[in-house]
Amino acid sequence: MTEKKTIGFGTAPVFFTAISTILGAILFLRFGFAVGTLGFAGVLLIVLVGHFVTIPTAFAISEIATNQRVEGGGEYFIISRSFGLNIGGTIGIALYLSQAISVAFYVIAFTEAFESVFNWVNNTYGILLPRQVISLPAMAILALLILRKGANMGVKALYVVVAILFLSLFLFFIGKTDYSTTAAAGITDSPLRNMDNFFLVFAIIFPAFTGMTAGVGLSGDLKNPGKSIPLGTVVATFSGLIIYVFITFKLVHSASPEDLINNQLVMADIAIFGKYIVPVGLAASTISSALGSVMVAPRTLQALGNDRTFPFKGFNSAMAKGKGSANEPFNASVITVIIAFVFVALGDVNAVARVISMFFMLTYGSLCLISFLNHFGSSPSYRPTFRSHWVLSLIGFVFSLFLMFKMDSLYAILAIVVMIILYIYISYYHSERQGLESIFRSALFQINRNLQVYLQKNQAIKKKTSWHPSAICVTEVNSDRDNAFRLLTWISNKYGFGTYIQYINGYYSRTTHMKAKEALELLIERAESRKSNVYVDTIVSPSYTSAIAQIIQLPGISGLDNNLALFEYDKKDPVNLEQIVENYQLVRSGGYDVCILGGSNRGVNYNEGIHIWVRRVDEENLNLMVLLSYIILGHPDWKGAKIKIFNIRRPGQHDEATDHLLELVKTGRLPISLKNVQFIDIDEGMNLKSLIKEKSVKAGLTMIGFRSEQIKHEGDKLFDGYIEMGDVLFVNAYRDKDID
Repeated sequence: MTEKKTIGFGTAPVFFTAISTILGAILFLRFGFAVGTLGFAGVLLIVLVGHFVTIPTAFAISEIATNQRVEGGGEYFIISRSFGLNIGGTIGIALYLSQAISVAFYVIAFTEAFESVFNWVNNTYGILLPRQVISLPAMAILALLILRKGANMGVKALYVVVAILFLSLFLFFIGKTDYSTTAAAGITDSPLRNMDNFFLVFAIIFPAFTGMTAGVGLSGDLKNPGKSIPLGTVVATFSGLIIYVFITFKLVHSASPEDLINNQLVMADIAIFGKYIVPVGLAASTISSALGSVMVAPRTLQALGNDRTFPFKGFNSAMAKGKGSANEPFNASVITVIIAFVFVALGDVNAVARVISMFFMLTYGSLCLISFLNHFGSSPSYRPTFRSHWVLSLIGFVFSLFLMFKMDSLYAILAIVVMIILYIYISYYHSERQGLESIFRSALFQINRNLQVYLQKNQAIKKKTSWHPSAICVTEVNSDRDNAFRLLTWISNKYGFGTYIQYINGYYSRTTHMKAKEALELLIERAESRKSNVYVDTIVSPSYTSAIAQIIQLPGISGLDNNLALFEYDKKDPVNLEQIVENYQLVRSGGYDVCILGGSNRGVNYNEGIHIWVRRVDEENLNLMVLLSYIILGHPDWKGAKIKIFNIRRPGQHDEATDHLLELVKTGRLPISLKNVQFIDIDEGMNLKSLIKEKSVKAGLTMIGFRSEQIKHEGDKLFDGYIEMGDVLFVNAYRDKDID
């Protein structure tokens, strides 16, 4: 049993961290300028274009977070576990610096809430105070809060400042001005203007929408990241979109373009008690954004240290070290606070902020690209419970790159150059680590699969970290059974390869060659009519055994070796079952998984789903049966069908296979719920075959594991007794398959 965390946040901190960063300093200080410059329609276009990046990124993060356990480091963890540690470390360092410097940016913006104080001192005493008299003490208080109390206190403080933020927005929305009562006020007054400055204004405003990933950095401190990250991130993103649309409408309806452009705190003139509440709201929004960043940045640095990203062993160890039972990144927080203090003391981070925007944009583009490649790769190990769409991910990736260069080409190029230098530097010290090939392997797999099947069907040319089935089936030319071809069609629909070969008995000659050619044309027509991705071929051989010996040595059409041999017999007339059994050891000698399909003449009852029977001795077979079931259910024929597992165990005995099954269902993210797992205690005297027939007589497909020893002792008798059932697939795994 895993030990529970002492501190485990729910969804609320993810949402509040994100929404407080979205509704940050730019909302209060720069949004009025944007509305005054571009008009209602222009700013609405900015909001929509900006969310072409943020919404796909929010969906991509949510999707990836439900496919794998997102540990400490948030976005960095996702990128590094997808692109590899070297490219992940490159983006992670840039992301961390962006987050750390963002703390300074928000603290400096916080001082703008005290503009009236600075003006009063200047008018009364003639002293022009530097902003640092507020920003440095504010940074010190923030640092003390985080270093002494950690994220738990930070989250509690976050609730307070978010409440103040929303109160100020509420008073802003219900406020009225003289301008709002005039005929000139409203959306129709120059709704679109100065569009030549669109991307200049966009560059100023876009960071307002980018806080949606802030809560992801708390991933290591969440009770259930797979639930909290998607819910908190997506809700915050859409909430921010809606609020910004209404704020745009309110601003254009309440103040003239001149006032919007020239008065950076124009919202104070609109809100009820605006003179007091808007500066307080600005302070709340900026300090909450700073709180979010100062909680997230150290966790990114801690994760970088855990992965030994830096070339200094002592520094990695110090950054990875946590404090207390909650593993608070104290050392990483100290470094973050020091960096923030430096930039707060400088007082102007505008130029750096432009580079920060580029690094954030690269991060968002990377997340969208990861989602797109995982969709395209269709790996069985990619099974998120939250599903985005590959088109949305592709839009997010393309817009991220496009907007980078439209916002500032020089800084876009500079950011990319810095990333390349970092990557070369990290790769030099960690040359043993894999690069980009890890995530592109499944995508290349799919390109290769579709290309080969397309070329083969058109008769132009007759190919991992995660397991893909590459199944090959041999049948006799005079066979009119269709069950094996149908099974291969299910397997090769999306996740794997299927090769269907008809065996023609005889010695190779012109006659047998023409016979094989005619048979191949019929096979291709069958595959085309069914829109099947099965690769079909024929082979001429003097015996069934020699045909198998030839076929198991053939390379797979994917360019990878075939790994699964499929045989078929008719349960009512098993004339070829004996020769299948005789050649079993020959196939096993090639390291193949072996599946023997007992075909039925009745139709497939898809509504009853797939039944898997598991015994104590089937631990190695279980994962293969579960993966095959999941892959088969991906075919449209099985839409809405379920997997049901029957676990046979001895009464009163501890069963490791049962424990493994429970763990698999709970953590495997497969379409199997515990209510579809039935545990059956069976005595030695009970007839297992009768029990299987009773429970699975209506099943669309029944899977039963078997072992080599059973074939050796029972021969073809092992497969007797299932005539009344539908198709029965007997499964024997050569070795255990990992389910990530």
